[in-house]
Amino acid sequence: MRPKSKDRKDNQGSAKPSVPQGEFVFPNNDKYKGEYKVTPGGAIERNGHGTHTSSNGMVYNGEWSEDRMNGHGVLELPSGAVYDGDFYNNQFHGNGTYTWPNGCVYKGSFSNNKLLGEGSFIDTDDQIWAGNFHDRAAPGLKFKLKL
Repeated sequence: MRPKSKDRKDNQGSAKPSVPQGEFVFPNNDKYKGEYKVTPGGAIERNGHGTHTSSNGMVYNGEWSEDRMNGHGVLELPSGAVYDGDFYNNQFHGNGTYTWPNGCVYKGSFSNNKLLGEGSFIDTDDQIWAGNFHDRAAPGLKFKLKL
């Protein structure tokens, strides 16, 4: 399919530079629909807002920069797990919420795909554990009572 571009207008009504948008199918049958840019060498890179759907069922809807997930987005995994938060170079990085298929939820900081820093974990019994996380370790978590 031939990519389409759209002109955007700012609040004053003047046209901003055209932002190309299109739909692409990759050789592995992954699909992308959204904004992109053409590099000086003529390559097409995902850039701006778009949705990438992999052939195995993973879906990312969010911001792209330099053909990578960068900025805020939502990643839905085939297992049913969902990450909603910040990305940097295709990794969970910054603040976000990760929901496991069993309903457990972590809300807090991530660094290079790892839980790192302040956050809270809500277990399957809806109990909240808060504290400082270090990847898979979280010494000294505090249980929050619901009164």
